[in-house]
Amino acid sequence: MTATESTPDSQFVEAHQLRPGLYVVLDLPWFKHNFTLNQFKVRSDQQVRELRELRLERYRIDPSRSDPEALASVAPQPLPEPSVVSAEAPVVSVPESPQEQARRERREALAQRQQHIANVERAFSKATATMKNLNRNLLAKPAETIGEMGDLVGQMVEAFLVCPEATLHVMGDKVGGEEVYFHSLNVSILAMMLAKDMGFDADSARDLGLGALLHDVGLMDIPDKVLTKDPDEYNNAERGLRQMHVEYGCTIAAKIGLTPSVMAIVAQHHEFIDGSGYPKRLLGDQMTEAARLVALVNYYDNLCNPVNVRKAMTPHQALSFIFAQRKTKFDAKALQLMIRSLGVYPPGSIVHLSNDMLGTVTAVNPKKPLRPWVLVYDEKVPKEEATLLNLEEVRDINISKSIPPGLLPPKALAYLNPRKRVTYFFDGGDSSQPT
Repeated sequence: MTATESTPDSQFVEAHQLRPGLYVVLDLPWFKHNFTLNQFKVRSDQQVRELRELRLERYRIDPSRSDPEALASVAPQPLPEPSVVSAEAPVVSVPESPQEQARRERREALAQRQQHIANVERAFSKATATMKNLNRNLLAKPAETIGEMGDLVGQMVEAFLVCPEATLHVMGDKVGGEEVYFHSLNVSILAMMLAKDMGFDADSARDLGLGALLHDVGLMDIPDKVLTKDPDEYNNAERGLRQMHVEYGCTIAAKIGLTPSVMAIVAQHHEFIDGSGYPKRLLGDQMTEAARLVALVNYYDNLCNPVNVRKAMTPHQALSFIFAQRKTKFDAKALQLMIRSLGVYPPGSIVHLSNDMLGTVTAVNPKKPLRPWVLVYDEKVPKEEATLLNLEEVRDINISKSIPPGLLPPKALAYLNPRKRVTYFFDGGDSSQPT
């Protein structure tokens, strides 16, 4: 059940009627409150106070999942009748000129894009905090925590997959030294973006999301001094220890009772279909479909977000590198789908156009990946009225190359980048196999 759905016996209570034992269903976007999930049983007076601080007019409860004692002390109200909107007298307005209409439509489109990105940033920050809190309880309360992580996967689908272009802008924003959580979320979100077109059913997609969230669970047993060191500087002992995180992860996965399909993702996320991966040098037909998908997405995100940021690639560079030099290591269907879904130039890519203008990719064109939508930098045009080009329609303009944002003048970067921080895109460099 999502935040906007209700069961036939859903009821409402006022704020003063909230108490422990009631099962609440918040009719709010997941990222607009501080609770782990949109629906849960109230456990404490502190949660009651936090619910009341939301200042909702009324709160939905599910009686079938509430404690009888708590239900007996409240008098739930029936669901409200749909409101009838009275007809208003038509408003007579002066027609816009074509130029005014075009400017207004550009402003509205850009404002909507900014709002989508802001919403995704809030959801991403919340998912990171939620993941961190759940990891703390993973060994102490495995069954409960795994269930909550599964629910988190569902909330993430709602929050991130509704507007994938905005999500791709936000992904990879690393703050506060919590790279492992951002990486796990990146891999989970990207994998779930591809799951539907890969033919995964709902249960398989949930296991995929959960396995992607937990694929690096074994890193908790690796010393920080190894995790924070550039893999190119590892000695043999450190490299071997880092690779042991897969074995450690399998041990943890068995201990906490993960399903076989989730455990396979933990065990195989560093295998390659040509048998050159680790730890067991499996071939493609020895890997599960979900593990093959996570192995690809994990490798891609490691190229974009390595320990040594000076060696990080832009998404365009990472996709090009995989396709040109590593495609025999990955599931062909998954790689083709990822390129089609992200585009050759994923959203957020800064590009140089053939007319010598700069722009940022705002949306991909799955049918023609070289011709996405691009927001164009023009210092003579206000940012809120910037031109959006559909390169499928503007045939005489092409993308010449992708540019690391760090090479842009500050004014151009501020114009083209809708986010507060930019950490997903860096200068490219030589790449070794991510660990």
